[in-house]
Amino acid sequence: MTAVAASSTPGDNVGEVAVALTGITKRFPGVVANRDISFAVRCGTIHALVGENGAGKSTLMKILYGVQRADAGTIEVAGRPVVLHSPSDAIKAGIGMVFQHFMLADNFTVLENVVLGAERLHGIGDRARDEVRRISGAYGLNVAPDVLVADLGVGDRQRVEILKVLYRGARILILDEPTAVLVPQEVTELFDNLRALTAQGLTIIFISHKLDEVLSVADDITVIRRGTTVATLDPTGVTARELAELMVGSSLPTPATDESTVTDRPVLAVQGLSVAGAPGEPALLDDISFTVHAGEVLGIAGVEGNGQNELVEVIMGMVEPAGGTVELAADGVMVDISDWDTRRIREAGIGFIPADRHRHGLLLDAPLWENRILGHQTQAPNVRGPLVDARSAQEDTRRIVQEYDVRTPSIFVTAASLSGGNQQKLIVGREMAHLPRMLVAAHPTRGVDVGAQAAIWGHLKAARREGLAVLLVSADLDELIGLSDTIRVILRGRLSGPFDPDTVTARELGSAMTGAGGDDPEAGSPEGQEVPR
Repeated sequence: MTAVAASSTPGDNVGEVAVALTGITKRFPGVVANRDISFAVRCGTIHALVGENGAGKSTLMKILYGVQRADAGTIEVAGRPVVLHSPSDAIKAGIGMVFQHFMLADNFTVLENVVLGAERLHGIGDRARDEVRRISGAYGLNVAPDVLVADLGVGDRQRVEILKVLYRGARILILDEPTAVLVPQEVTELFDNLRALTAQGLTIIFISHKLDEVLSVADDITVIRRGTTVATLDPTGVTARELAELMVGSSLPTPATDESTVTDRPVLAVQGLSVAGAPGEPALLDDISFTVHAGEVLGIAGVEGNGQNELVEVIMGMVEPAGGTVELAADGVMVDISDWDTRRIREAGIGFIPADRHRHGLLLDAPLWENRILGHQTQAPNVRGPLVDARSAQEDTRRIVQEYDVRTPSIFVTAASLSGGNQQKLIVGREMAHLPRMLVAAHPTRGVDVGAQAAIWGHLKAARREGLAVLLVSADLDELIGLSDTIRVILRGRLSGPFDPDTVTARELGSAMTGAGGDDPEAGSPEGQEVPR
């Protein structure tokens, strides 16, 4: 295998079929993930694949990348049948995949990450470095080979992932939710990169739940519903709402106009919160202060790695602050909980939707009903006296599965068997089941489809009307603007804002998140200023 080279006649194969899937069927115990799926992807195009959580997209792409074998059906690449037993077979066939969760070693350079596992192509020295520079320049990726990955932003890391598959000779790229953690400016840059790739004759399969982005970048769109293909469409002839309705198989309700539910009753107050960095490094959190009131959603926007994870972990008792306090309302009095452990904080009425559902939200090898207990082992309906009440926990798990539309054949299957979006819906349902007074929600709709997102938003808004206070940490600016009463931006461990979601634009927030509007983290509205609603 040789590394990819720019085509001498860019785009001259457009219209030919790069990859065709015919009659793909895949069954698992109790469920048919894919049923007779067929569609073709044209060379030199961006082909979007959309569908609800559990519709079968992930399984289909795992089959195309050789991670799983189909029970029936055929795959053709450039008109030739292929049998893909492993990702190595897929790579040999010119297929590469960039996963939603980056697979990079922070303590390695770009070059070391790119060549890892592919040393036989060009070695690990100057030849490999020259090849990385050539590919990066040819496709407009602009990634320096000797930079440490730890020093790169999210957008640059994604370009490194793309560079890795190009280095291995991929001509067909599968991108799974590539814009999930990007700000608007980074999305624009990514789409420019993708168009540069297709202009050189490469082919991209683009999986996303963000339908506006799909419509802006795709040449063709295939909709999958309940494990089978519904249609392949020209994006110029369809709207985001029509796509969503094809995905769910029914009309979507018209969103209601929300009225402010913010009260003057503080529920959570953070004052002067700081978390030290590594020796010689800046603080991870620097003098953070805010208050969340009953009936209020306070949104925290930020590019990952700017302190939002530490903020959440301090509030939830997972990290000890270097200074400052965290106070929670109890019987009308604010109580300092800065030194409480996580169990006590949860029992006090704080729900928690973690940013990393696999690390902090689920036991992947445990059945769904046991995951429903997780984090609430001392609370009804999970226990009766000192013992686990399995029957009650199982009954409530069935309720959550139905109410939050968790697509599963049984509450006894493992969490690992669910799609990422369905795992997320289970976590949200579990946390809301205990009627928290305060909800710390980090990326609550990451990886879920448009229908599930609307449903989760509906649950949060209904709870807010009943007095729930929410700290919403998200990189999804549509979510922040759609849900928040006030938005703050976190950059390098400090807060700017507040910003009014009724008037601020996604691009303005994106600029504040990246520091493009200036290096002063107080560049938003004056600190402490109330935002009119």
